[in-house]
Amino acid sequence: MSTDLSDFIVIKEGEAEILMHTKNQVFYNKTQVNNRDISIAVMRAFVDKRKEEHEARLSKKKKIAPVDSEKDVSESVVQNASNEPAVNGHSNGDCEMPEDKSQNESCSILEEPSKTTEGKGRAELKPPRVLEALSASGLRALRYAREVEGIGQVVALDNDKVSVEACRRNIKFNGSIACSKVESHLVDARVHMLTHAKEFDVVDLDPYGSPSVFLDSAIQAVADGGMLMCTATDMAVLCGGNGEVCYSKYGSYPLKGKYCHEMALRILLACIESHANRYKRYIVPVLSVQMDFYVRVFVRVYSSASAMKNTPLKLSYVYQCIGCDSFHLQPIGRTVTKNTSVRYLPGFGPTVPQNCTDCGKKFNMGGPIWSAPIHDQEWVTSILSDVKSMKDRYPAYDRISAVLTTISEELPDVPLFLSLHSLCATLKCTSPSAVIFRSAVINAGYRISGTHVNPLGLKSDAPMDIIWDIMRCWVKNHPVKAQPPEHSGSVILAKEPVLQANFARAVASLSKAQVKKVARFLPNPERHWGPKLRAGRQITSKHISLLGPEAVNGILNQEEDGEEHDAKRQKTEDNPASSC
Repeated sequence: MSTDLSDFIVIKEGEAEILMHTKNQVFYNKTQVNNRDISIAVMRAFVDKRKEEHEARLSKKKKIAPVDSEKDVSESVVQNASNEPAVNGHSNGDCEMPEDKSQNESCSILEEPSKTTEGKGRAELKPPRVLEALSASGLRALRYAREVEGIGQVVALDNDKVSVEACRRNIKFNGSIACSKVESHLVDARVHMLTHAKEFDVVDLDPYGSPSVFLDSAIQAVADGGMLMCTATDMAVLCGGNGEVCYSKYGSYPLKGKYCHEMALRILLACIESHANRYKRYIVPVLSVQMDFYVRVFVRVYSSASAMKNTPLKLSYVYQCIGCDSFHLQPIGRTVTKNTSVRYLPGFGPTVPQNCTDCGKKFNMGGPIWSAPIHDQEWVTSILSDVKSMKDRYPAYDRISAVLTTISEELPDVPLFLSLHSLCATLKCTSPSAVIFRSAVINAGYRISGTHVNPLGLKSDAPMDIIWDIMRCWVKNHPVKAQPPEHSGSVILAKEPVLQANFARAVASLSKAQVKKVARFLPNPERHWGPKLRAGRQITSKHISLLGPEAVNGILNQEEDGEEHDAKRQKTEDNPASSC
């Protein structure tokens, strides 16, 4: 099939190149280079981890196999000796020659099971199969095939005919490696995943909007121990703009707090876990990232009816005070251990009284959210070191290394976070520096860290009464103007602090990255860095805020030139004599 390259532009990202039509026929967003780069980094770590786990299983089988084979041999020898008839008043075992024969037989018997065990154990690990459920141009699938070593077949799906044609065109454009590894199909991704249960080691969901309609089929398509990568771009819904819509899609109610983006991550994880539990499966988060205008989670999927019972221990409701920044978590379940038995019971509650103990206002309740760790620090460290060792192979190296560095320093067991500026806004006081506030928390005997979600966010295991005591001590040294007595800040400051805060600078008040002055939060590389139009929509002047005036004017001028060219050609075809 011949292709007129004048209608296309070549876009190169990593080692892949794609042909994009000048019109908005197939969706492509340059901003998602961060998403694709971090996905490739996780995929590389997954391939290595999968090999390590396979080798560990083989070594375990080799240790168990000789013990089992010796037991089988001893039983067979005893049985044979008892079944043999007596000769000259002696049993067969009392003769020297038969005894040697039995020993030789036992040796041969011992060798055979070990050979079969090794034959089964040495079964080669097949390369991981990858499914990209919503491929569009196929750029992500092509990058997986060309950049991730040891990867197997990559299946790219789309239910849009134009997108599948574009994907197949790009596969041919990328040469023999892409043609041998990537295949594109015109099919509904949900149907394909349901009819190919547990056939893919990696399933990648990156829809335009919410992934909720794909989660049930995606969780079934992942093999045991496989990886599910999932993106959600409907941040207005997940962050509390439309709470009722979020509940209908994800089964959780969001809250409008400074931590709303991390809560979006935890809502998505809770939703995936809920779909997994329906099939006696559960998830283990490896990495959860909030970047640009979306959230992206990487989870491993396992099957276990017994381990699935721990799900209520990983979920919590959130109580958020409407007057101040105090929030509290209410676990859904708990366990009671007696001797060797474990009972699963409902969680104790409520964790808060009717009114906030700090400011006296009411609480809003949201959730349930995933309150267990959202990262595996071992994985994060491995991924970060891999990224640094191959920095030239990641177009968005600066951004993803900054995000991974910040994640590696987060407190893994502390859900959500506080905003220092928001605390000061409640009290109407000047803000202490982050170093001073961190030092006060550390000197009080608690842990504190930053968060990759918000440069002003602080994660701490200190309870809210300790946080407010520190702020009361700060205000004593930095007085504020009097506020109305019913104001939340006035109620908080009216109480005397129980804890006398120590603002002396602590050694751990700065993270390792801050000490080394490693960039952790980078500005956007260019203007209008954000979500783009859905494929097929006509670009008009109202899209300047998304694409920028230069891009919009250029596209509109191209369309006008194209229309004039078509009109002239049509006129020439209608009046062939006039051209003579």
